[in-house]
Amino acid sequence: MLLIKTQRGLEYIAADHIRDRLGDVKLEIRPSGYLGLILVHSNELDKIKDIPEIETIIPISIVCRADVDEIVSKSEEIVRIAGDFNSFAIRTKRRGKKHDFTSTDVNIRLGARIKEITDADVDLDFPEKAIYVEIIGDKAYIGVIDGKEERKKYTPEKVDIRKLLNKISIVQMPYLEDLTAAKEMGEKIGRAAQAFEVKELIIAPFGYVNAYELEAFIRGVRRGMMTRLDIQKRAYAREVREVPVYVQDLYQTARDKRRKNNVLIVTDPTGKQIVDIKDRLKKDLKFSDEVVVFIGSRQGIPKGVFRLADYVVDLAPYITFATEQAIPASVIALIGVYEEAEQETE
Repeated sequence: MLLIKTQRGLEYIAADHIRDRLGDVKLEIRPSGYLGLILVHSNELDKIKDIPEIETIIPISIVCRADVDEIVSKSEEIVRIAGDFNSFAIRTKRRGKKHDFTSTDVNIRLGARIKEITDADVDLDFPEKAIYVEIIGDKAYIGVIDGKEERKKYTPEKVDIRKLLNKISIVQMPYLEDLTAAKEMGEKIGRAAQAFEVKELIIAPFGYVNAYELEAFIRGVRRGMMTRLDIQKRAYAREVREVPVYVQDLYQTARDKRRKNNVLIVTDPTGKQIVDIKDRLKKDLKFSDEVVVFIGSRQGIPKGVFRLADYVVDLAPYITFATEQAIPASVIALIGVYEEAEQETE
């Protein structure tokens, strides 16, 4: 048996394609009324695994009552199905409100029993075997997947770009026009800074500015950051760091950041292309204490600041970015250079 997961609402479309491949096979579409699920009474996974409407396929080896004791009683059978392994993880998904246990209860008890039988380690991030317990109504469907088949955002071969992001200081000139435009642009900039969890965001005007427009911009930044932070806390399993925000005069910021092991980067259309400076920039990104990126707004960074910069970079020759695109464009460009530097040293 195969348990198929799809986007909600695509179950019947996926089912039609499955029938085209497997013929007159028994399908349970939306079992117990749960959207996004199909039970396929066949083991011919290879014939359907390239159907794009299918998100996940779990080969089901054991079906039993949705009861913790009965699920745990299947431990030895699960181990036989899994074969040899040194690490494992239990992934339990419980659907329905009439159970007297939680998904965590299953994970703890089943995990403890399997560890007792095998002496294997529990590894929730990169297990050799992932044991899925899919509870649908009054039944539990249990399957084993090779850990390498799990699609994960964090894998050992990927460069951990947080090492770079944690030392990027964004120096952003405020967008000042009317109050509404300033607040709206502030929201977009705050959201972008928080999305990357950079070290800090410094709002850096210079000269005299309208106090009320600056206030509106800062309120927008705060709102945008909190909106994104709330999403991150719900989406990430790890702890999320709130990006601190400061206000300082642009010229004084440039002076303060001009320390020995800091790298100062100004984004400006008059600068050099990334490809022209990449080799030198790789080393600076990797070994600097702080990477300070100056970003203009309705007007560019004053030319005098260029004299303090290590790099003046044109991120997209012949293209002028919208203000709200500058942080994502700058950070993504630096990530690309940093990843290349890290891969070259492996």
